[in-house]
Amino acid sequence: MAVDHESTFRELKPKSRRIMGGGGPEDDDRWPPWLKPLLKTPFFVQCKQHADSHKSECNMYCLDCMNGALCSLCLAHHRDHRAIQIRRSSYHDVIRVSEIQKVLDITGVQTYIINSARVVFLNERPQPRPGKGVTNTCEICERSLLDSFRFCSLGCKIAGTRKGRLRKQRAESVSDSEGSYTNTSNGSSGRSSPSFSPPTPPPTIVNYRTTKRRKGIPHRSPMGMALFE
Repeated sequence: MAVDHESTFRELKPKSRRIMGGGGPEDDDRWPPWLKPLLKTPFFVQCKQHADSHKSECNMYCLDCMNGALCSLCLAHHRDHRAIQIRRSSYHDVIRVSEIQKVLDITGVQTYIINSARVVFLNERPQPRPGKGVTNTCEICERSLLDSFRFCSLGCKIAGTRKGRLRKQRAESVSDSEGSYTNTSNGSSGRSSPSFSPPTPPPTIVNYRTTKRRKGIPHRSPMGMALFE
């Protein structure tokens, strides 16, 4: 299995087994309605309606009916519908990029070359421990990736997109709370609070006339008195 180093795909802007339990209504509206059922569907089982046929292996899926895996004989009832073929690589389900990119934006998902065809994996493939020198891993299951990719599968992209949106909502909520607290603090600081300190007494006026020392009675010297006698 070769890793595809080409990472540029045209974004389709869709209306739209790692499905992380699914998100709320906003999360469901982001993706096509068939995507999550597709990722939960078990493939390569024997078709119950055509069990006697040698072509009874279920490796097809109808995007319009979303009624589970189909075998090649079942496609006779879905001639005018959009059907895709699921393939296998090392016991994991994959789909060709040439098929899936017509109906889904796969930007950020790593692609691989298998049997000369470029494919993407449907669900996560966790690694026990990333290899040495790995600089980039899947944001959900931590599988080693090329630097230009964020996810290893379609399922991880759904989970990672929802995780990023929740993180953004929490950041916006914290920002709004801080802004509300700042406004409340500024409003409170504009009001004067009552003061309980005693008033400062007025300065004491000093009467320099009363405080000025009076001169004593002058006394003549004894020599002066003797001369006058």
